[in-house]
This record gives sequence, structure tokens and C-alpha cells, in this order.
Amino acid sequence: MKDIVTAGVDGTPESRAAVLWAAREARLRRARLRLLHAWVLLASETGPQASGQNYWAHRMMDEAVAAVRARHPDLPVDADLVAKDPMEALKEAAAASDLLVLGSRNLGPVSRYVLGELGLQLVTHTSTPAVIVRADQEPTPDGRDGDVVLGVSLHEPCEALFAFAFASAARRGVTLRAVHGRHLPAYAYNRGGGVEPCAAEEAAKLARYELEQALRPWREKYPDVPVDARAEMESPAPALLHDTAGAALLAVGRRHRHLLPGPRIGHIVQAVVHHAPCPVAVVPHE
Repeated sequence: MKDIVTAGVDGTPESRAAVLWAAREARLRRARLRLLHAWVLLASETGPQASGQNYWAHRMMDEAVAAVRARHPDLPVDADLVAKDPMEALKEAAAASDLLVLGSRNLGPVSRYVLGELGLQLVTHTSTPAVIVRADQEPTPDGRDGDVVLGVSLHEPCEALFAFAFASAARRGVTLRAVHGRHLPAYAYNRGGGVEPCAAEEAAKLARYELEQALRPWREKYPDVPVDARAEMESPAPALLHDTAGAALLAVGRRHRHLLPGPRIGHIVQAVVHHAPCPVAVVPHE
């Protein structure tokens, strides 16, 4: 454990929400908070042009630190201005952190389709869990939390994802909603395209059994975390989105090592990042 939570700072409302979310997470983890702003045109702090050229960078960082101090006065905070390409700087920071927190754009009706390009790229280029936060998802001052939702895939091992989700629920003292979505199998439909009730119930029963089997060792490891297991007979992405009402966090997995060339985010992760009403944690796993 590195005991560092890093948040990207760029002066936007989305960035403020991410900073405050990261600050509360750092407090829950008893970790340090690192605030990072990177831009290739930042002047050297010892150079003659630093005070003028870096004025806005210092101002946005000072505002971010002040917002954190107002809610978490005792939280250790490091504020870093880095003269590097933001993508490279955040990748390096993620590698030295336990968690990376980024703001995502919220553009009204368009927001469901738009995520800042930098954040989307970083999610696919880091082996560190990343949380995506929108401006309207700033944590409440009273610190109350909803449930943690875990998107469960039963097709591959997801140890890192389960560990992240159960630990997140334990730190908050809330229920873990474990949601698994799957399509009805072909045999559940009759020749006319209708659903055979008995076959559909048999498929749902099997899904619930497999979900409980996957959760069993984690229930034993975290006996104090209440678990609400939900096997939904629908596509995984809609199943997750239907079960995130009032949630504090949705945790989903991403294959870190993929058989196909190039980093990929996956259609389920992309759907929930764009549509979920709560912050989304993307957790890489083998």
C-alpha cells in the first residue's frame, strides 16, 4: 500500500467534485491526498517568469487546497504543479498511488455521451484503480453514504475488483450491492419468441446460485459487510444502471491484460461511466 490518493486539478467544477471526493476517500483510508496539476507550459518555479506565468495554476491549486481544508482540516495534503504533459504526469502519479480520482465533463443532455478524453485514456492506460466523478456528484458535507454497488462478471476471476468493492463498503459501513446481469439463454424462448416461464426461472435460479458462490469467500472475509446479491436477467450494463439508485459508488472491472491489441475500456464500463448517477470506480484486473 502506498497510502496516497491522487486527484487531478484543472479548476473546473468537475475537478472540484473529484478533489472533494478524493479528500473524503483519503480520510477514510487514512492516506495522504495528492493534488496534481500538470501543464507543459508551466514555468520553472525558480525562474523570473514563474510568478506571472504560473499565476492561474497557483490560484486553482490554492482554491482546491482551501476547499479540502474547509472539510478536512487535519488531512495531509500535497499540492504539486508539474511542467509535463497532463497524460504523462497523471500516469506517473497513478503508478505511485493507491487510487486516482478524475473529474468528468457534464454537459447537460450531452453528458451521458461525453467524458473528458484525458480521463477516458487514463482509465485504459493505468493499472491503478481510477474513480470518475462528475460535478453533480460532489460528496455531501455531512459525509453520509449510500450503498457501494459491485458489478459482478462470472466469466473470469476478478479478485482485485471484489477486494476493492468490499473494502470500500467496509470503510463506509454500508451495504454492498452485488449485481450480476445476464441475458436469458436461448432455451428460455419458445418458437414464437415468447419466454417460457419455467425455463426463465431455472436460468435465474442458476444465476443466483453462481453469484452466491462467487460471493461466499468474500462474505467470510468481510463478515461485517451486509451483502445484497442481485442476479438480474438482462444485459449487464442496464442491470447495473437500474441498481445504482442512491448508491455512493459503483465499482466495475476492466481487463488489464487483454487478448486484443491496444488498451480497451469495454462496452459495459463505457456505458456505466457515461450513464451512472454516482461516481464510478474502474478497477483493473488480470
